[in-house]
Amino acid sequence: MKLVVAIVHPEDAGALVDALTDKEYRVTRLHSQGGFLKTSNASIIVGVEEAQVEDVIATIRETCHARTQHISPMPPIMEPGEFYMPYPVEVTFGGATVFVLDVARYERL
Repeated sequence: MKLVVAIVHPEDAGALVDALTDKEYRVTRLHSQGGFLKTSNASIIVGVEEAQVEDVIATIRETCHARTQHISPMPPIMEPGEFYMPYPVEVTFGGATVFVLDVARYERL
């Protein structure tokens, strides 16, 4: 038994849950936050047999896409009279970060 944990962009989470449940996987979605942009994420948790792991990862790969966004960096702490011109920086976010963990015991109650 394996536990697949995918951290995905919230815009992709609904479609991913739908795609996985259409394939009859049991899915749990948790709201989470973190990372470089301090924005919300969705953590998708799926318990599957080892033979199903690649199908779950393929579904995640098909459903979750990376995006780019321009952000303005925070100005540094400056001395009075200094001038700081922030230029937007392009960052890539989204897609998915996937962890596959061994499960020592599984019970459905």
